[in-house]
Amino acid sequence: MEADQERAPELNEATASRPSVGDVLLAIEELWPESLAEGWDAVGLVVGRPDREVSTILFAVDPSEAVIDDAVDRGADLIVAHHPLMLKPVNSVAATHAKGAAVHRLIEAGCALVTVHTNGDSAVGGVSDVLADAFGLANVQPLAGATDGLPEEGIGRVGDLAEVTSLGDFAELVFGLLPAVAGGMRVAGDRHGLVRRVAVCGGAGDNLFDQVRASQADVYVTADLRHHPALEARESAVNGRPYLIDVSHFGSEWLWLTPAANALSNVLSDQGFIVDVQVSTVNSDPWDFVLTPGGN
Repeated sequence: MEADQERAPELNEATASRPSVGDVLLAIEELWPESLAEGWDAVGLVVGRPDREVSTILFAVDPSEAVIDDAVDRGADLIVAHHPLMLKPVNSVAATHAKGAAVHRLIEAGCALVTVHTNGDSAVGGVSDVLADAFGLANVQPLAGATDGLPEEGIGRVGDLAEVTSLGDFAELVFGLLPAVAGGMRVAGDRHGLVRRVAVCGGAGDNLFDQVRASQADVYVTADLRHHPALEARESAVNGRPYLIDVSHFGSEWLWLTPAANALSNVLSDQGFIVDVQVSTVNSDPWDFVLTPGGN
């Protein structure tokens, strides 16, 4: 589905103009500054000319082949992807490998590509803020504050539920909010244990356990929990806490797309530009089915 956007007041199309890729980059910098990106990250313009006009923008979690096809089918001029296409350096963009083929497909279709990754995680209104809002958290603070940012910016968030609830009920809430994926969701802890303080980190977050423990969270929601960090967290838990909820990496970041599309649309509209900002319907979770004991 396309983003159900709360747009700024309608512009007069006679006086409004289409933004260039460069104009969109300036709006992105206003919302998700590159200075907030982690040092290892690769964000910003990946493919495209800054002076190229943009009429349609498509937000997606991954710049996958299916997402690029979706963008081309929609006539999009620009993809804003959360995940980088080339996080690791490459020495060729020949179309004989997947990343090179993606670059060729984008250029041949006249579609630019921009990455908003850990800067989109850290900024106010970023991935973890959206999760915290969806879970109904109050008194929200970063788990790990940004080195060069506002006090409310940084990786992950921690806050409090309005009421104490059971781990099982909270897990059901999380499961119902996220998109359906083959791998489902894993939970570690007493189903009847009580939780109120919740830590969240969209994407892979098992490098933040020290911060989670320091925050005194009852439960930690993140993705890609590996065996050893998860086991160590459970064995060093106090009264079983923090409990763990391991969600889909794709799913944990998917909720951000629509608010991000709305935010970019509003900034561009305020600047006098007219542009159609959409959200891709492509589910780029990599798994197709899962086997469980006693099930299919």
